[in-house]
Amino acid sequence: MKFRCDTAALREAVSVVGRVVSPHTSIPALEGILLRTCVGGVDLFGYDLDLGISTQLSAAVEEYGEIVLPAKVLQEIARRLPGEATTFCVDDKNLAEIVSGAAQYTIVGMSSEEFPEFPSFEDAASFPVAQEALASMIGQTLFAISTNDTKPVHTGSLFELDGETLRIISVDGYRLAMRREPVRVAEPMRFVVPGKALSEVERILDPAQEEPCEVILAKKHVFFKAGPYEIFSRLLEGEFLDYNSAIPKEGKLRVRVATRALTESVDRVSLLISDRLRSPLRVKFEKDEIAMSCSTAIGRASDTVPAENDGERVEMGFNNRYLLDALKNVDCDELILEISGPLAPMKLLPPEGDAFLFLVLPVRLKTEE
Repeated sequence: MKFRCDTAALREAVSVVGRVVSPHTSIPALEGILLRTCVGGVDLFGYDLDLGISTQLSAAVEEYGEIVLPAKVLQEIARRLPGEATTFCVDDKNLAEIVSGAAQYTIVGMSSEEFPEFPSFEDAASFPVAQEALASMIGQTLFAISTNDTKPVHTGSLFELDGETLRIISVDGYRLAMRREPVRVAEPMRFVVPGKALSEVERILDPAQEEPCEVILAKKHVFFKAGPYEIFSRLLEGEFLDYNSAIPKEGKLRVRVATRALTESVDRVSLLISDRLRSPLRVKFEKDEIAMSCSTAIGRASDTVPAENDGERVEMGFNNRYLLDALKNVDCDELILEISGPLAPMKLLPPEGDAFLFLVLPVRLKTEE
C-alpha cells in the first residue's frame, strides 16, 4: 500500500477517528486505526465494538491495500509531522514507513483481517435532519443523561419521531431535558442512543453546513453521516422512562424572568456550596422577584432577581448544580418557570412555542431558623 496525502487533513482525520479507540482491549487490533485505500483516497476507521467513527481522506494512491496502525502512536506522529504532505508506504510484513519533510518513521502494524467489520445498515430506515438543529438538540439535552449504570438505558437519550416531529429526551432521576424540532419521516421511530456516541456526533456536526445529517436506523445500531464523517453506535436496550407521566400537566404558578440574570444570580449564591459543603439552594418566588439564599459551614449568601409572578408566593429548595445545568442550556433571553407546588418538579419553558422543556426536581427544605 502506498499513498500521499495532505498532512493537516491527516492530522485532523486521525485525531477524530482515534477518539473512539480504546487503549486497553482484549482485541489488539481495536487499539489501532484501520487505513484502507480506495479510489481517490484513504478510509480511516476507529472502533470499540460499541461506537465507531470513519472518514475518507483525499489522497494520491499508488498502491492499494490496508493496514491497522496503533492509534496513540499514529496520533502523536501526525501531530508532529513537519511537511505539508505525508507519504505512507506499507510492505508485505505490515511495516509502515511514514515520511513528511525530513521526518521519517517506520511503524509495526497489524493485518486488517484482525479488525472487526462495522455493522451493516442495509434495508434500514433513515431521515435527514439539519446539522444546526441536531447539534442544538443534542447540546441542550446531554446534561440530563444519567451517569449511573443502575438503569443503563438512561445513560443515553431517547429519540422519538412521530411523523412530523423529532423529540430528544434525557433523564437521570433528578432532571429531565426535552427538545423538539420538526422532522418529516415516513414511519414512527423510537430508539435510545448512548450519551458517549451523542457527544461525538455533536463534535462532528457543523451548524454552518446546509447539507443535513443523515440518520440511519438499523435493528441494533444507529448511523449518523455528517460531512466527511460517519459515526455508528450500538443502541441501548431497556424500558425508557414514561416521560409524559413525569411532566406536570399544568402549573399553579408561572414566573417570567431574564435567563442570564437568573443564571448569574444562582451562580453567585452557589459560591458557598461545594461537594464538601453541601446545602440546598433556597428559592423564594415572590410577586415581583426571585430571592435566593444558601447557608453552609463557612457562611451565608443571598441575592434577588426581578421577575413577573402571576400566582401565590412559593418557596422551594434545589440542588444548585442541577438548576444551573438546566439554566445554562436555555437558548432564549427570557424564560418561563412553571411551578405546581414546593415539592413538584419545576418546568423551564421558552416564552413562546415548545422547542424545549426542562424539568428540575426540588429537594425538601428544613425549617429556616
